[in-house]
Amino acid sequence: MPMTRAELETFRGVPLPDEIGPGVRLLFVGVNPGLRSAAVGAAFANRGNRFWKALHAAGITGQVFDTSAGFAAADRDELYGRGVGLTTLVPGATARADELSDDQLRAGRAELVTRVTAVRPAVVAMLGITAFRVAFDRPRAVPGEQPELIGPARLWVVPNPSGLNAHATVESLGGAYRAAAAAAGVPLLTPEGPPRPPSGRPP
Repeated sequence: MPMTRAELETFRGVPLPDEIGPGVRLLFVGVNPGLRSAAVGAAFANRGNRFWKALHAAGITGQVFDTSAGFAAADRDELYGRGVGLTTLVPGATARADELSDDQLRAGRAELVTRVTAVRPAVVAMLGITAFRVAFDRPRAVPGEQPELIGPARLWVVPNPSGLNAHATVESLGGAYRAAAAAAGVPLLTPEGPPRPPSGRPP
């Protein structure tokens, strides 16, 4: 059900639970939840965000998930079964990631290291170079695999799937995510034919 801007604003600062199953290999790290995601309790719930399309294009999932009304149990099971997890650098929801302060991003890094050390994925993939440069004090970092580890995990920076990242396409996002998944040992699918319709709820 559509929400008004005023209704969405009531979710400002609300955290989003992590989606991390046993045996996680690849942990994607978003900057922080959007208001819609906080409202429905599911990551990347804004249909303008291309994360789920990119995951399918990468061969990481067998279909395009639709979390706009929440996470379908079958989709969560598939994500966990593929060894893929989701978390955020900063827990509290905002309308846009650029509303966060540098101090919030740096504090999020310290908490992320603790989380990664506990769940021990093979690869951590940070979604977005701009936030990464601030959070990790690496102003000249470039996308791709980074020279340092984060906890026990290899560290990658991949493009942010937000619709505001106009330079990236679903295909280029998928290629970057596929490289990180391959490095993590996630068994990749080869999509055959056109993508299946989004899962979850009807549009």
